[in-house]
Amino acid sequence: MPPSDEVPVCPVTLTTSDGVRLRGDYRPAAARSGPLVVLCHGFTQRRTQRAIRRVQDALAGDVPLLTMDLRGHGRSAGRCTLGDEEVLDVAAAVAEGRRLGHDRVVTLGLSMGGAVVLRHAALAGAGDRPDAVVAVSSPSRWWIRDTPAMRRVHWIVEQPHGRLVGRVLGVRLAGHWYDGGWAVVPISPVEVVHRVAPTPLLLVHGDDDHYFGPEHAAALHRAAGGHGELWIEHDMAHGATGTSPALVHRIVGWALQVTGNITGNITGNITTEQDGEAA
Repeated sequence: MPPSDEVPVCPVTLTTSDGVRLRGDYRPAAARSGPLVVLCHGFTQRRTQRAIRRVQDALAGDVPLLTMDLRGHGRSAGRCTLGDEEVLDVAAAVAEGRRLGHDRVVTLGLSMGGAVVLRHAALAGAGDRPDAVVAVSSPSRWWIRDTPAMRRVHWIVEQPHGRLVGRVLGVRLAGHWYDGGWAVVPISPVEVVHRVAPTPLLLVHGDDDHYFGPEHAAALHRAAGGHGELWIEHDMAHGATGTSPALVHRIVGWALQVTGNITGNITGNITTEQDGEAA
């Protein structure tokens, strides 16, 4: 698979509906035609980070790719709202994909980005939705403090010294977090995922996720009324770090299938709620 720096890269600047300027990269060339994939990173990440670049490398050999730094991250303006207003970032990227001539657009989000693409697909109007949505290692709800890793995330968000660490890590938080968080709590992924249908949906989660476990993906699948597919991946860790090139290629295969590019079955290590065993 060619590395991402061998695929033509076009810098893009997007402006969201609330006026935030986002920086991103568009890779139009691919080994075969397929839907444009809009890739959304997780909290404290950016498109130039090694783990994100590894996912980009795996994607760029198969499909056109648009990756942007979400607000408050990397070279984008604005402040991170932890999955709330980032929905507008995804909306801007999907609209840009359509403007560039892609009649099919798939959103792929990792960790916080997974929550964002789920909320975008559920809340967008019919004409503004993606053609498929993939959420990898997405939380199902807000304020997860069940693990040491998530307690560290909350320390970054909620404590003055933590916010300084966040700046070092490259994330700039919205000012309302200094005053105790959201004034109005946005609807969570698990509360809104049922609205994603009939858009094709894929939920992917690792059984070795040290931030939050696969029960979050299972809860999302239940809340979706069984719509979409659920892949529980054996020995997979969290987000971009845990997403191997092989898994990326399987996700691409799923996206090609559901958007009408290929036929056949593309399956992951699917755990059903009924039997609780990996297929």
